[in-house]
Amino acid sequence: MNNLNWASDQPIVSLKNVHKSFGDLEVLKGVSLDVMQGEVICIIGPSGSGKSTLIRCINALNDIQSGSITVEGQEVHDPKLNKLELRKKVGMVFQQYNLFPHKTALENVMMAPVLVLKQNKDDVARLAQTLIRKVRLDGKEHNYPGELSGGQQQRVAIARSLAMNPQVMLFDEVTAALDPETVKEVLVTIKDLAAEGMTCILVTHEMGFAREIADQIYFTDGGVIVEHGPPETFFSRAKDPRTKEFLSQIL
Repeated sequence: MNNLNWASDQPIVSLKNVHKSFGDLEVLKGVSLDVMQGEVICIIGPSGSGKSTLIRCINALNDIQSGSITVEGQEVHDPKLNKLELRKKVGMVFQQYNLFPHKTALENVMMAPVLVLKQNKDDVARLAQTLIRKVRLDGKEHNYPGELSGGQQQRVAIARSLAMNPQVMLFDEVTAALDPETVKEVLVTIKDLAAEGMTCILVTHEMGFAREIADQIYFTDGGVIVEHGPPETFFSRAKDPRTKEFLSQIL
């Protein structure tokens, strides 16, 4: 899926007028947004506002009814697109870690490169060790998920996603199921990635984190993007009444 038509001065991810329904319920009602390479985008909004659906459409976990989503200029919902090629390029980490309980942390990180990319096992083991260090889990390589805290499991899930060497990382409320004390370690890991220039799109309830890390904040409500802007203006000078009301309830 290396698209020769894509130039790095173009958005790496682009949504144009995206509509998505589940049955009669329209969840996304014409969403457009552009993400440049290396940018960190935080999507915030009330429950049921379409945030998770939006990012699940970016790596084709959800189909769309109309509109366009491109990654590096490639149409994501082109029936001819190889979804595996797309998902190598667009990593995703979910609220639930979905680790294999009978595999160690290291084995969980190694699985996709070995089984899907058919890479050499020794090379992958070295890469997996590096990634486990990167997410600050030195010494936990041989622990099983059941021996790790929620925050540690989530960091293994991040390392597992990075093992596919993605261009873009999607994070769907990755701290929502965690205890408060383990939230921070996961956020620090994401912050490290962002600092290294990884393009990140996050759905999050962590407003302090969003303010600190995001280049742009997008506020969704009722399936539309109501307002967006850089954190310094978004949080202090929101214009739309819906944004102001939302922020007044959570800040």
